[in-house]
Amino acid sequence: MNAENVMRLIPAMTVTEGAGVTVHRTIGTPALRSYDPFLLLDHIGSENPDDYMAGFPAHPHRGFNTFTYIIDGEMKHADSMGNTGNLGPGSAQWMKAASGVIHSEMPKQKDGLLRGFQLWINLPAANKMDVPEYQEYPAEAFPVLEKPGYRVKLIAGSLDKAVSPIVDNITQVVFLDVLVKPDKPFHYVLPKENASFLYVFEGDGQVNGKTVATHTLVTLGGADTSPVFTAGRQGARFILISGRPIHEPIVQHGPFVMNTRAEIDQAMQDYQSNSFVRERAWQHRNKSEGYIEKTQ
Repeated sequence: MNAENVMRLIPAMTVTEGAGVTVHRTIGTPALRSYDPFLLLDHIGSENPDDYMAGFPAHPHRGFNTFTYIIDGEMKHADSMGNTGNLGPGSAQWMKAASGVIHSEMPKQKDGLLRGFQLWINLPAANKMDVPEYQEYPAEAFPVLEKPGYRVKLIAGSLDKAVSPIVDNITQVVFLDVLVKPDKPFHYVLPKENASFLYVFEGDGQVNGKTVATHTLVTLGGADTSPVFTAGRQGARFILISGRPIHEPIVQHGPFVMNTRAEIDQAMQDYQSNSFVRERAWQHRNKSEGYIEKTQ
């Protein structure tokens, strides 16, 4: 069994990101630097505008995907190639930064609850310099499965016969938003070869008998591919994420994630010389469903 897939409980660290945004971080901390193919998991959740109003001004990415899921509130995003959009409650965006994107994410609200996640997913060496692209959809585009004792919103991948509009053909990520009623169980069969985890952001519960508090990540998989989560007396809500590992060297310098130091040096040189963005990103959205599509 891969030691990386042994069940571990990782409490979130509170850190400051962007221009002064308070986030709860689990992947990307000293306790869990990375979890192949996942590089970082940040959770925003506050009703205090001082915790989020500074936002994330223009910044670069190269060599990986970012996945943003907004639960409450609204964020506006824009990039140096002219793409813009709004992420409202329940919406999600998969951004393949690949060869390079410079973008910003700024709150569209001055008060109230802002809550959501950003997940960084690595790309294989063969795809790190691909053309950037977006997949972005509003809340109503994502299937919701109601079962006795729990509800699941499918944000990426597939579940039973349901398929999310956001599909990852490289690491085959599955992203579930799961609400479990008080004292009820939730069971999910994980792909044996995947790195998988859940992160509790409301309530608490137990995974295979181990107590899991709010703001705690649990690594899953390995020998046990059928974990059972049982909610506590107040119920629980968590995200469950699974993806196929890449098994390649990772060299990271801030927002650049490549395979070698020389590639990092090139990314920094490209950024400093204003030649970082090589090809225009494109957005994939369905016109027939009322979404906007932008191409190169």
